[in-house]
Amino acid sequence: MRIFETPGVYTETADAIGGGVSALRSDIAGFVGIAQRGPLHLAVPLESTRQFETWFGGAAGQGYLACCARAFFENSGRRLWAVRVASEAASCAALTLRARILPPLVVPIWRIEASSPGIWGDELAVRVTEVRRAQSRARLDRNDPARLEVDSVAGFERHTLIELLQPGTAPQRAVVLERDAGAGGLRLDRALTGFDANLRMRAETVAYTLDVFRAGRLAAQYADLSLVPGHPRYGPALLRQPWQTIDPREPEREPEPSSSARAIEHFRVARGRRPIAPPLVVVRELRGAAERAALELLAVPPQAAALAGGADGLAALAVRDFVGEPVSPLDSDAALAAARRGLAALDAVDEVALIAVPDIHVQPRPVALRSAAPECIPDPCLPQPPAVPVRAAPPAAGDQPPRFREGEIYLVQAAMVAQCERRRDRVALLDPPFDTCTRLDFAAAALRAWRSRFDSAFAALYAPWLGIVDPLRGEALTRLIPPSGHVAGQIAANDLRRGVHVAPANAPLGWVQRPSLELDAERHGLLNTLGVNVIRAEPGRGLRVLGARTLSSDSDWRFLNVRRLVSMVCKAIAAAIQWAVFEPNDWRTRAKLALAIGSFLQELWARGAFVGATADAAFFVRCDDANNPPEARARGELLVQVGIAPSVPYEFIVLRIGREANGFAVAEAAAPG
Repeated sequence: MRIFETPGVYTETADAIGGGVSALRSDIAGFVGIAQRGPLHLAVPLESTRQFETWFGGAAGQGYLACCARAFFENSGRRLWAVRVASEAASCAALTLRARILPPLVVPIWRIEASSPGIWGDELAVRVTEVRRAQSRARLDRNDPARLEVDSVAGFERHTLIELLQPGTAPQRAVVLERDAGAGGLRLDRALTGFDANLRMRAETVAYTLDVFRAGRLAAQYADLSLVPGHPRYGPALLRQPWQTIDPREPEREPEPSSSARAIEHFRVARGRRPIAPPLVVVRELRGAAERAALELLAVPPQAAALAGGADGLAALAVRDFVGEPVSPLDSDAALAAARRGLAALDAVDEVALIAVPDIHVQPRPVALRSAAPECIPDPCLPQPPAVPVRAAPPAAGDQPPRFREGEIYLVQAAMVAQCERRRDRVALLDPPFDTCTRLDFAAAALRAWRSRFDSAFAALYAPWLGIVDPLRGEALTRLIPPSGHVAGQIAANDLRRGVHVAPANAPLGWVQRPSLELDAERHGLLNTLGVNVIRAEPGRGLRVLGARTLSSDSDWRFLNVRRLVSMVCKAIAAAIQWAVFEPNDWRTRAKLALAIGSFLQELWARGAFVGATADAAFFVRCDDANNPPEARARGELLVQVGIAPSVPYEFIVLRIGREANGFAVAEAAAPG
């Protein structure tokens, strides 16, 4: 470190390269499925079950997404991206508020909608109350009918809606454009007529409080909402989706779709902090420029008005809603939003390393309607409470999703595998169809037939299904769900605790009661040979995943941890050496690259990721004149060759016991994998 003694300006040089290579997180999962509420076809990052319920609601009888997300977090997963799917028939419950321009002319002004589609919005009701926070005595300027002289300008900010009252004259409303605190004057948006300039009047600010009730209980309150665009408390700008923006010059324009690039960028920028959840309701501006003068909101009845028209859009669900469609960079934002559905929404998230679509296996079941709460009769001798809306509880579920055929399930899972193979930075966790995991007599044959449909190192199949405590408390105490949520949580916990190079198996699963099938050792051996990772309960050891194989027929990619380790290494190196583009094509750049990559691999070898007694036997990095001849350098190319020897797990431990003279000898050996 240089020590400075003489005062002055000194110049130092610093290397601008990006530094060494660091291991990337490989524990982050992405799930696609059905939820009670939440934005459609938009990947949302979540870090706890409570966050999931805030965005998407709790367990639903129509799908498994909520249960699989909870299973992920219960098994020590830490970060999950969730995508809610529905058909185009999904709609938001809504209510329209109206205003008066002229005594005979009434126009729609605001549309209050549930923040996301679904029948859950029919539980909502709203009450709008007019409030007046500030008032002052005022006089109309004799020389300028668009200016007021007031005793106090406190509370009369720019874009504030005010009402002027003078005895014998109908009240009028105007908007404050400017205020002059020194002179005590207010500049209005229009000239006032009909007032006597010699008489004083009363000026009052006008705002609105929006109370939102859910199932008869006050759930949220939004105070001091303004009808005027440009005001800091303008309703549509305050009650909107967090990723949307409202143009104060054209507030009636429909904001960008929730699946647009702006929404995706919103969550990408929010990495490292909790994303802001949308409010219960959002407000849409319905006035155009011609109707902007409608400033008298018609009163809503004291008994709050209910939102209506919500639909889950599940009956028309199709494979397209789970998979999406190919997009082009030249497509419009509307076209991108329409095509980026389900899995395609996860394609835009670079940090996802595990993907699953449990709800393609949905088994619809009727859900009993919730009975209305008993009527409460207040004691007439006590003070009466304020009136609140008391509404019967709506049905617990709307339309039911279809039960998908095996051909449709295969199309979705094939799309999962295709995305993983194209990106090469994630692995698909496949769930077997429900029928293959509920009958023991043909389970092995059915699982074998399903496994034969795939041959990929970027996919792993887990069976059977798992029984959990039913959150809905139906006829049975447990509910069967696909195993991908539990498996993803265990893989994430293994990566965080030990590393991606360790096989994610032989650890107890949490939040599970039983498997759907009790597979014996013989069936387990057959399925393991085929590449199906079996979940079994062993005496005294609990329920565990006893398999860590991919669906590849290539023996080099047999184990899941090998495939995921290589993917992590490739992605980490590619991200860390971007600084080398346009660097001088000389030996210094090649030496820096070899040093950075070699140091990274050395650290992985020290943690046990590679086999080999020495580092030279575990990996190599070549980036010199031998593999970068002059003709390649003349084309501006730089070749880095990296070789690694990933460690593979022991699958079979054999104890050989034999007799020696008058004693016994015990030898431990590993059977070939």
